[in-house]
Amino acid sequence: MTQTSLQILLWTAVSIGFVHTLIGFDHSLPFVALSRSRNWSFRKTMGLTALCGTGHVLSSVILGFVGIGLGVALEKLEWIEGFRGEITSYLIIGFGLAYGTWALVKRSRGHTHTHLHTHDDGVTHEHPHDHHGAHVHPHVERASSGKLTSWSLFIIFVFGPCEALIPMLMAPAAEHNWLWVGLVTAAFGLTTVATMLGVVAVGYYGLKFGRLRGLESWADVAAGFAIASSGAAIQIFGI
Repeated sequence: MTQTSLQILLWTAVSIGFVHTLIGFDHSLPFVALSRSRNWSFRKTMGLTALCGTGHVLSSVILGFVGIGLGVALEKLEWIEGFRGEITSYLIIGFGLAYGTWALVKRSRGHTHTHLHTHDDGVTHEHPHDHHGAHVHPHVERASSGKLTSWSLFIIFVFGPCEALIPMLMAPAAEHNWLWVGLVTAAFGLTTVATMLGVVAVGYYGLKFGRLRGLESWADVAAGFAIASSGAAIQIFGI
């Protein structure tokens, strides 16, 4: 293989990584929706997105290396990746429906909690309220539920495949050119994660500046069903 072949592989990896991630709703929508409903900071949202994106790419890289080492045919690896993709779409749908249903049930029960406030003069007071109306006090999620949500999303993304990556690795791997394998992997992985971060950042600030008053209490419900819709999109459009 020549240097021209390497350039073609690298440009292909960058192009496919960018387009696949950009049109794949499941690569960004869950992070945007959850950051809005869980009141995550921009830093936390970007950190979780980068972590999930990295795990997403590395899981396919590891599978590809194992397959290459065992001499598994490309067709079998693609079948495995396709099967993983099918399962992942159902996991995203299930996660979204479970999250949205939990939020809907919590809201229908008129979940009430207490806020503690300290004023500039040192006076501290607390007051209860529920979620049936709009209010201006930001919520801080419970640490346990926040960690469960984050870890669930991470596991789903690690299980999710990068179907387009493995075929690009096979040609240089067949010639034992591990430098090229590493370069193609890096090009695809960095492009995928960077695109995820870019799309999520746009969505994060877009929702932040486009708040709809009166609908704040529905944020968790909307997030859950939006995530489920992104999983359904995989099934319907095959993206």
